[in-house]
Amino acid sequence: MLLRLSYQALITPLVACFSVLGVSVLQFPRLQSLLINKQAASLEILEQDIKKEHLRLSLLKEFPSFGYDNFIANCVYLSFLQYFGDDEVREKTGYSLSPEYFEIIIKNDPRFLGAYVSLSTSTSMYAAMPERSIELMKEGLHSITPQVPDKSYYVWRYKGIDELLFLGNSQAAQHSFAIAANWANNYSDAESQYIAQNSHQTSVFLSRNPDSTYVRIATWAMVLNNGVDEKTRKRVVREIEALGGKVISTPAGNKITFPPKD
Repeated sequence: MLLRLSYQALITPLVACFSVLGVSVLQFPRLQSLLINKQAASLEILEQDIKKEHLRLSLLKEFPSFGYDNFIANCVYLSFLQYFGDDEVREKTGYSLSPEYFEIIIKNDPRFLGAYVSLSTSTSMYAAMPERSIELMKEGLHSITPQVPDKSYYVWRYKGIDELLFLGNSQAAQHSFAIAANWANNYSDAESQYIAQNSHQTSVFLSRNPDSTYVRIATWAMVLNNGVDEKTRKRVVREIEALGGKVISTPAGNKITFPPKD
């Protein structure tokens, strides 16, 4: 009995150490090698590196977590930030790996609220895969309640934004915004109450006028107010202007003007 306990006491920390080591090794994507000489890298080399990164992510999908689910999710999210933020390489190779990162993140930590806005932006807007983004959010919502994680109503809101702006599915978007409003009403703070009111109004507008230009501009404004990076901000401003609106930067924040007629 004592021998068995000693064996278990030895094996348990070793398994944990090997699991952490395995994730740590996999954490350093092959893309990092391009940081030094990416200017001289040919498109062929970049594409080869993308294939290797895809393989790394495929391995991580099958990699046992050994209880380190949140750790794996955080590591993969950091890898995604490096991937998404490398504008120079992304201009040449695109953003097709974005949903691959989030499949791993949501599998290991579906309550990682901060990851959902990045999922929506990178996968729907830049990788042009809104269906995949919405499916991943649906998967995550199975593990989310109105109270856990805190302010989880944002996931329904991001889902509604993708459904409306990228799929043109106003009925599904109306449903998502309605649930976002209901969940936000569980909180009494000013931010949540604003989201509850705004989401409810959006849902009502969509029920009355599913093709409303006003609602689409207002929904792009939601994206703009998510604290996006400059690249995303420029994209959103172009989308608003294409719909006849205008974005004016003021000391108090962004001011959106709408076309005279809906």
